[in-house]
Amino acid sequence: MTPIRLVVCDDHAVVRAGLLALFAGEDGIEVIGEAAGGEEAVRLAAALRPDVVLMDLQLVGGIDGVEATGRLLALPEPPHVLVLTMYDTDADVSRAIEAGAAGYLLKAGSPEDLFRAVRDAAAGRTVLAPEVAARLFSRMRRPDGALTVREVEILQLLARGVGNAEIARRLFISQATVKTHLGHIYAKLGVDTRTAAVSVATERRLIRLT
Repeated sequence: MTPIRLVVCDDHAVVRAGLLALFAGEDGIEVIGEAAGGEEAVRLAAALRPDVVLMDLQLVGGIDGVEATGRLLALPEPPHVLVLTMYDTDADVSRAIEAGAAGYLLKAGSPEDLFRAVRDAAAGRTVLAPEVAARLFSRMRRPDGALTVREVEILQLLARGVGNAEIARRLFISQATVKTHLGHIYAKLGVDTRTAAVSVATERRLIRLT
C-alpha cells in the first residue's frame, strides 16, 4: 500500500523534529518534507505534491498558516491541509475553516489522534479536535448571539489596538460599517466599550491576545 505523503510546516525546529520522530515510527505515513514558514510550505507542496500538509497557524515572518492554506489549495494539485496548533479560539478556527482546511487539531492531543487525523484528511474526511467541535456546535445552538466571522475579525483588531479608520482600511469597508459592526458586537457581548468587548471576548475564547 502506498504511504500517505506528508509535509510538516512549523516555525519551531524542535516541534518539527518531534513530529518527524513521531511519524518515523508510524507505518503508512511518510514525511517527504518540512518547512519553517508558509511560503516554503507552498513551494515544497508544489514541487513534491504531498497528500497532506500539516500546518501550524502562527508562523514567525512571512505569511501565516491561514494564508498558506489558501495558497496551498490554489495549487494545480492541492494537498489536504490539516491545521495543528495550540490555539482554539473562534477567530482562529473560523479563519482556518474558511480558508479550506480539512481539519483542525490541537497540539495537546495524542499521537494516536494525530495519526488518525492524517489518515482521515488524506481520505478526504473532515477532522476536528473534540474541543473545537464542541465550540462549533455551541455556536450553532446559539445563532442569534453568536458573532459573525467579520465581527470576530474586528474584535481581533480591537485587541491589537487598531482604530476604526485602520480597521476600515484593512477590511475594505467604510468607517460607518465598522461602527455598525461594533454596535452589534457590544450588544451580543453585553458591553458598551471597546475595552470591555476585548476583555469579554478573550475570556470567552472568541479571540486571543497576540
